[in-house]
Amino acid sequence: MSEKRRDNKKRILRTGESQRQDGRYAYKYIDIKGKTRFIYSWRLEETDKLPKGKRPCEALRIAEKRIQEETDKGLIPDGDGLTVVELVERYASQKVGVKTKTKLAYEWVIRYLEKDDFGYVKISKIKQSDAKEFCMKLQNEGKKSATVKSFKGVLKPAFQMAIDDDLLLKNPFCFKTNTIIVNNSQKRVALTDDQEKNLWITYRTAAFQYTMMLSIFYCIRV
Repeated sequence: MSEKRRDNKKRILRTGESQRQDGRYAYKYIDIKGKTRFIYSWRLEETDKLPKGKRPCEALRIAEKRIQEETDKGLIPDGDGLTVVELVERYASQKVGVKTKTKLAYEWVIRYLEKDDFGYVKISKIKQSDAKEFCMKLQNEGKKSATVKSFKGVLKPAFQMAIDDDLLLKNPFCFKTNTIIVNNSQKRVALTDDQEKNLWITYRTAAFQYTMMLSIFYCIRV
């Protein structure tokens, strides 16, 4: 009878679990596509303390439970490991024949996400509250509400693609933008007939005065 594997705290490790020399835990599993995957954590159980100087992370056995639940629902566990920026890049790469303006919008969002921490969060970790906070952060940085809506206009269909690919169950960007940000974009108001007439008169008067000034200038020079 083989001896059960244990961690450095003498706890029995389950099938697929292991602990590395640096103390980090690993879990090996096969996803629904038959691909071997690994997840890592500095904590085995949720009650374990995080080692000093290490980034906060999900306990390994909590992650294992989540992966099993996702697999039971027919999802590819952990969102196939994709980050937000990787998802948007994949989405943009499949949009062929789009207008130049739309293509530039995709590139703009990707460049921003490459520089922001939000872009490197795994899509399986993004909750609706996270998506809302991201949109609010954009406006707090000084971006107009129309710009925030443009960001959401790229992220929402990208996450919908993840749902269609069985990576996620819900779209965190399914919410109305005007419920969380202030509409600070300048609205274009159509001129009334009188306003348009007065504007035209003002323009003609200014043009006439400018012409007269040029005539006087040339007369003086001559």
